Amino acid sequence: MSKMVHQKINMQLLPMKGHFFLFSAGTAPIVPFITVYARQLGFSSVVVGTMYTILPVCGMLAKPLFGAAADHFRLQKFIFLLFQVVTLLAFFAIKFIPELPNQSFASLDCDSLTVIKACNNASINQCTLDRFQSEENDASVVFCQLECYAQNSSFVEELCFQWKIQQYCESGSSSVAESHLLHGSTNLNVPVRFKAEVPLKHTVQNEGCLYFRVNATYFDGTHAVPYCNKLTSVKCNIACYDETLNEVLKKPTGDDFSVSSFYQFWLFFLLLILSWVGMAVVTSVGDAICFGLLGDRPSDYGNQRLWGAVGWGIFSFASGALVDEFSVNKVNKDYSAMFYLMAIMIILDFVVSLKIKHTQTKLSNSIVRDVGGLICDVRICVFLLWCIAVGICTGLLWQFLFWHLEDLVEGCSAEKWIKTLEGLVSAVQCFGGEIPFFFLSGSLLQRIGHVNAMSLVLAAFGVRFMLYSYLTNPWWCLPIELLQGVTFGLFYSTMASYASIITPPGTDATIQGLVGAIFEGVGVSVGSLLGGVLFKYGGAFAFRVYGIGALILFVIHVVVQHFIPRKTQYSVQPKDLVLTAHYTTPADAVHMLEEQ
Repeated sequence: MSKMVHQKINMQLLPMKGHFFLFSAGTAPIVPFITVYARQLGFSSVVVGTMYTILPVCGMLAKPLFGAAADHFRLQKFIFLLFQVVTLLAFFAIKFIPELPNQSFASLDCDSLTVIKACNNASINQCTLDRFQSEENDASVVFCQLECYAQNSSFVEELCFQWKIQQYCESGSSSVAESHLLHGSTNLNVPVRFKAEVPLKHTVQNEGCLYFRVNATYFDGTHAVPYCNKLTSVKCNIACYDETLNEVLKKPTGDDFSVSSFYQFWLFFLLLILSWVGMAVVTSVGDAICFGLLGDRPSDYGNQRLWGAVGWGIFSFASGALVDEFSVNKVNKDYSAMFYLMAIMIILDFVVSLKIKHTQTKLSNSIVRDVGGLICDVRICVFLLWCIAVGICTGLLWQFLFWHLEDLVEGCSAEKWIKTLEGLVSAVQCFGGEIPFFFLSGSLLQRIGHVNAMSLVLAAFGVRFMLYSYLTNPWWCLPIELLQGVTFGLFYSTMASYASIITPPGTDATIQGLVGAIFEGVGVSVGSLLGGVLFKYGGAFAFRVYGIGALILFVIHVVVQHFIPRKTQYSVQPKDLVLTAHYTTPADAVHMLEEQ
């Protein structure tokens, strides 16, 4: 029995399976949540979409560049290990980036009742209001420090005659306020500083504004009743001794165009670039190493890659649950657990990857000539355009699915489980979708062919996006995630195996890097930018536009493939057909594969 088990397990491929599992387990706690983490740091959807337009371009340049270097200098394993370290360090450094600076502005409206009015703030929602008005806050009082600049003398008059603050009306006072009053000035340049007593129970929301009643004010220990003879408004800086209230009052100091003036933006962006380049190189060179170990069995790639889906599914769910667990009773989510989890998994991946026994035996005489010759075949050009189309769809999915789900959340209890749901979404994508299709990809591609698989991927994206656009309850997205098996599991197996089949000898890492670069650098880049712009009009609108577009591309792909002429004579057999096949001509290999 042990002999039979030993024969079934390919020990040479075991470390490769371990790499796929551990690297995916290491990136899963970060990648799905990084856009919503950016949102918490203060970046808008437009800014995030712009970042993710440039990031894939960096990957597009890095993949073929380092892939060619790995092929030419025979350094595949060294570059593979080096960029695992780059990915680890870049991701972990993001944890220490502070939020974008905020300013807390409010209007102090003084009348028979004095209120602090906060308007047009994204933090204002029903959950926040319910928390302020809950029975637990019946006797809860928060103190806020205000610094107000009077734009006219009426506020100073109220301070003197109604609030009875003597420092603003005593004869001979050195107060600048008095001087302005005596000379009839209409502008007070010196701020009025005082402390306000705010009972949270009396918080009221009206037309996008929150109104906080002020019961009493204190000026250097002097108590004053905030009553005004006539309505007077003044703009104030405000800081409260309550974390939730401060979150409501704060506003970013910049907009989408001025955010580049903050060092947090550039630091976050630089680390994202390094992490994206690291993942891109590890993925493309890792795939090249995997196909090198598989030899003449590229269709077995899915059986190796499915372990990546296992790692992703387990650890994306675990990290989402941990974030929710460590964020209990906190205003903002605490993402620390996902950074530590990422670091542990990628360190383990580095150790396991050291045990991969891979030696490059083939060397291309001219990588540029061999790679350039591929684009002469119309089917390969259509294949590359298909990679771009799928990348555009993937860009919206990767960057904005979780944003869409969070916007669909109703009820305050959802704040406790939304990250768990997002982790569960990733788990269903992997275990219900990717793993079965990675496992069956070899036999499925042999049955329906690469061309039909490409069409199926586009159709699945169209259906998936249309379903998202009609969601009203975020939990109903879980059955939709089963389509991940087609839109990623079947897609990635089709793309990687097709690229392996057309690869000239000695250019494995170059071709895998080039195809991956076209998918991410062009497709995902454009998809992220367009998705960020469309998302300003709502998640449902963005997904509906993409869904219609994907279905149109599906029809175009079917029609184009129908009219592309097929070859009927072949001089070689592709690597998928026999174990002893010798690869010579990429175009012939592709045509024969599709006629199989």
